[in-house]
Amino acid sequence: MKRKILLPTDFSKNAWNAMTYAIELYKDEVCEFYILNTFNATGYALESMMVPEPGERFYEEAKKQSEMGLAKMLKGLSFRNENPKHQFFTVSQFNSLLEGIKDVIAKKDIELVVMGTKGDTDAASIVYGSNTILVMEKIRNCPVMAIPKEADFKKPKEIVFPTDYKTPFKRRELQHLMDIAKISGAVIRILHIVDADGLDEDQQNNKRLLEENFENLEHSFHTLRNVDVQGGLSAFVESRDSDMVTFINRKHSFFGSIFSKPMVKNLGYHSRVPVLALHDV
Repeated sequence: MKRKILLPTDFSKNAWNAMTYAIELYKDEVCEFYILNTFNATGYALESMMVPEPGERFYEEAKKQSEMGLAKMLKGLSFRNENPKHQFFTVSQFNSLLEGIKDVIAKKDIELVVMGTKGDTDAASIVYGSNTILVMEKIRNCPVMAIPKEADFKKPKEIVFPTDYKTPFKRRELQHLMDIAKISGAVIRILHIVDADGLDEDQQNNKRLLEENFENLEHSFHTLRNVDVQGGLSAFVESRDSDMVTFINRKHSFFGSIFSKPMVKNLGYHSRVPVLALHDV
């Protein structure tokens, strides 16, 4: 079955790196890649509440820049990627990034979004740009994978899956994690960070559900005690040289605490390791 993957770009090096990561990760899979650039008419009279229309100068200039950038990317991809299993399509939209992504997901039945962790601002202190955080938190019907600029592609050998076991797991929620583990041969390391002893009955049931889902994949369970979640996760990933972190981004939960903006700056490992945000069904 053909995979449909969305690759948003602002033409930065970080976006290009995310694109090449996705192409390598799925090199043996039949894929349609949709490269999206959203544009707006910068320079349009700020005092005007009117939105520029097609045909107006600011709109047409911005559209031309967007289309030229996408054409250049396609040309670059054609030089480096001759994979007969891969097809590339470009989408240029007058829109915000978030709304553009939502639109393409709906119209093209996209199953995964892969994007860079920050755009062309590239401030060294900001590992995750506001756009990336916004997309990971607001796109709830499609997994989002964020690729740091420093993450050169290597086939994932180990994927860390942190969980508190507090909610039941559904197979559909875990499907992309299981797919990536299958195509790359990666081991899934389930990490529980706890400051109390033992799991209650519900947590034990949820752990068993996870075991059932991962029964055909190599996996192992790990517990860290008496460390904060951010520090524990970071130390675990760094000490093992893990290749990816994946979360289920439940509303108002663990993922939110990790990715609240002040936390992001403290998570040094995020500057090197791709993060896959799955969503609750």
